[in-house]
Amino acid sequence: MNDIKTIKEIENEIVEDFSLFDDWDGKYEYIIDLGKKLHPLDKKYKTAENIVKGCQSTVWLHAEHKGGRIFYYADSDAIIVKGLISMLIKVLSGQPVEDIISADLEFIDKIGMKSHLAQTRANGLLAMVKQMKNYAIAFKAVNQI
Repeated sequence: MNDIKTIKEIENEIVEDFSLFDDWDGKYEYIIDLGKKLHPLDKKYKTAENIVKGCQSTVWLHAEHKGGRIFYYADSDAIIVKGLISMLIKVLSGQPVEDIISADLEFIDKIGMKSHLAQTRANGLLAMVKQMKNYAIAFKAVNQI
């Protein structure tokens, strides 16, 4: 179990990855590549209930609770958004419920994401984070973790 990285460790890796790029063109390309590598979401989860509210694009987010950890699966019809949700999944999926709930996700500011996204995309990013945390809170309540 010691091979599982903490949220902070994964955030630091993402910040390091982004520091390799000199400009935002390169960073956007990297985000797009992350989106292309996102494992496809099973069609059975592309339902109205799984759509993240507050995103300009359509984002489907599904979560499963296994052994005190939450695993996220997602997809989007917009390639940049697909990259953004891919980063959030990289950071939060497979983490303990309490860690997800208390995560501050500083990497979003450290890589300059909020300031380089259009306001609607930035709002969508926050909506995705909120939904992921809401899943964790709901699983905690249901499972009395």
